[in-house]
Amino acid sequence: MSTRPVRVSSLAELKLVKREIEAQAVQRKQALAEDERLKRESAMDSNLFLQAAGAVRPLPDGNRTHLKKAVAAMPVMQYQRDEQAVLKEAISDDFDSSTLLDSDDELSFRRPGIGVDITRKLRRGEWSIQGQIDLHGLRRDEAREHLSFFIREAHKHGLRCVRVVHGKGLGSPGKAPILKSRVQSWLVQKNEVLAFVQAKPAEGGAGALLVLLAPVRS
Repeated sequence: MSTRPVRVSSLAELKLVKREIEAQAVQRKQALAEDERLKRESAMDSNLFLQAAGAVRPLPDGNRTHLKKAVAAMPVMQYQRDEQAVLKEAISDDFDSSTLLDSDDELSFRRPGIGVDITRKLRRGEWSIQGQIDLHGLRRDEAREHLSFFIREAHKHGLRCVRVVHGKGLGSPGKAPILKSRVQSWLVQKNEVLAFVQAKPAEGGAGALLVLLAPVRS
């Protein structure tokens, strides 16, 4: 396409034409720079998508599509919210566990359907202690959350027998074992707990409990 020549009849018109040409040159330069910027942003977006999505493969041709069961990944934020909700799970301080405890020679608990032989075996040490938590020095709310987290994680990792050290209450006002009774009540409310007995003297005696956890379901 040919460009019609511009006729200039005076110096003033020449200056106007020069300014117009310069302005057009600036506009073209700006347009080219904008195109380059858009191309770079498009490339960056494409790279980010590929990093997030991983390798992308086309679907196979054919009239039948074989669908595989998808395993949905839990978003990070939702996972964190669920973890926090578990830590604050409703195990009550007002729950009365006294009627569920066996008042034999030494305190014990077994969930309905669990035979008395289980607590006998637990007391004899037929399950080795695989982990323990010491609640000494913790405030009530801290002790409850620490115990809840410990029991949940121990069960998740397949531990069967753990020791919970609550102390004998010698440092409490009136030397009353307040935390001891709280711990018993909290453990009774945990579904992962099948039974518990007072520890043998060498394992903490009246200041600790041996807890039997349910096996992990496969």
